[in-house]
Amino acid sequence: MNIDSICRGDVGQLSILDTLRGIAPVVAAVRGNIDRGYEFDVLPERATVKIDGLRICVLHDLAQFDEDAAAEGYSAVITGHSHVPKIETRHGVLFLNPGSAGPRRFKLPIALGRLTIESGRARGEIVTLAP
Repeated sequence: MNIDSICRGDVGQLSILDTLRGIAPVVAAVRGNIDRGYEFDVLPERATVKIDGLRICVLHDLAQFDEDAAAEGYSAVITGHSHVPKIETRHGVLFLNPGSAGPRRFKLPIALGRLTIESGRARGEIVTLAP
């Protein structure tokens, strides 16, 4: 089983990515709305990665995704921004917002997402963390 990290923005400090790399390889990291300043220019606004043959789109704000994910060949679209954990499937494409594993926002849970790829399909899971 391979374990990789995907960061959907709102990194805050680039050193956070180094911390993530200490846990698992970071296969994609994108810039969020709080990631301002020249140091964040190294992060794209959107990334497409292939994992086990599946095409996955990573971006911060789902509102900026105006494509037909299935027609573009994506198996999953992973986002952040709202900090609200959510999993849904649209036309066979997994849409996953894992929430936020950082400091608690509003009354939302502290959570992360797990993306599992089995038999050529992507499956998402929300994992709630204790504060």
